[in-house]
Amino acid sequence: MTGQKPIPVMEIFGPTIQGEGMVIGRKTMFVRTGGCDYRCRWCDSAFTWDGTGKSKPMVAEDIISKLDTLAAGRFDHVTLSGGNPALHAGIGDLIHKLHAKNIQAAVETQGTIWQDWLTHVDDVTISPKPPSSGMETDWKKLDTFMTKLSPQKTSLKVVIFNEEDYAFAKLVHMRYPHISFFLQVGNDDIHTTDDTTLLTQLRYHYEQLIEKVMLDSTLTNVRVLPQLHTWMWGNKRGV
Repeated sequence: MTGQKPIPVMEIFGPTIQGEGMVIGRKTMFVRTGGCDYRCRWCDSAFTWDGTGKSKPMVAEDIISKLDTLAAGRFDHVTLSGGNPALHAGIGDLIHKLHAKNIQAAVETQGTIWQDWLTHVDDVTISPKPPSSGMETDWKKLDTFMTKLSPQKTSLKVVIFNEEDYAFAKLVHMRYPHISFFLQVGNDDIHTTDDTTLLTQLRYHYEQLIEKVMLDSTLTNVRVLPQLHTWMWGNKRGV
């Protein structure tokens, strides 16, 4: 293990289904890393960066061992989430070792920090954050991602909370029309434990977004998604 760069891991869990983006519904394991260069107002995993959670430094072999302990022989796909997993150079070694075991890897990042290992990821979801997040998109950095990544393995996803977010999503799609594009309803009640009320709210907002997109001539080759894991398990972690 000499020379390996440790990855700060918040949690490892699964198998479960991927609830978002290009591989929604895919059976997968999750490795959630700590740390983020953003501070989104509505972040549903703020524990990865706000000090309320604690990470454990792990190298690739340790992570794979934990994955096998949880579900040996029952998965062939791992989702690397955060926080922003692109903060961590050590993930490159993890992806290499997963591929050696015929296991695919997916990553979601906001497109702010480039790592060369991203070109080896099987499913890369770039999720630039809309105005409701309180963050500003660096378009030059995002251009770098779109230039370096293979369109066949890359998608864009924008979470929608309001009209400003919707307008932002249109800008993203028009700037990168050759990249698969997903719009997703945001969860604006990330602390509630009332799953029934939450699902009712999410279904209402999802229907509203669908109706809006159906009337929009600039958003044709797009996919409109719910946040599937929230529909199933509410705000519960580790599922």
